[in-house]
Amino acid sequence: MSYKEDGVLELKDLNLPSEERLKKGPVAVFECVENIPCNPCVDACPFKAVSMEKITDTPKIDYEKCTGCGTCVSVCPGLAIFVVDLSKEKALITIPYEFLPIPEKGDTVKALNRRGEIVGDAKIIGVKKNENKTNTVTIEVKKEVGMIVRNIKVIK
Repeated sequence: MSYKEDGVLELKDLNLPSEERLKKGPVAVFECVENIPCNPCVDACPFKAVSMEKITDTPKIDYEKCTGCGTCVSVCPGLAIFVVDLSKEKALITIPYEFLPIPEKGDTVKALNRRGEIVGDAKIIGVKKNENKTNTVTIEVKKEVGMIVRNIKVIK
């Protein structure tokens, strides 16, 4: 089944960084697949790693220029950008987060896949509250789910 039928992206639907690039350190992963007029990620990138020929194109990422700074994550209105770091013993993922309650550093939450299914626990490593932008949360999960986890469920 494709995302056009069920609304859920799979890795095969995405233009991902190479395995080699993923192992080097943090990098933005764009899960933006629709051709709609949108481009805040292009202007937000301080390293000029994101480009678009037309405003209705999907963004193109130069993974060698991308440092994984995460600036693009908080400006994406589609919540379609994540920063993934697979260079350590555990995976670190920065996700856009618009729900309440906002978790706190050190909390343990449930890690969710793209379908919203629980795939394990995640530790909150950092929370960045962004006035007039989307908050971002950095989580730590098992490396094998680093490319699978795309949201969290806070249980208080």
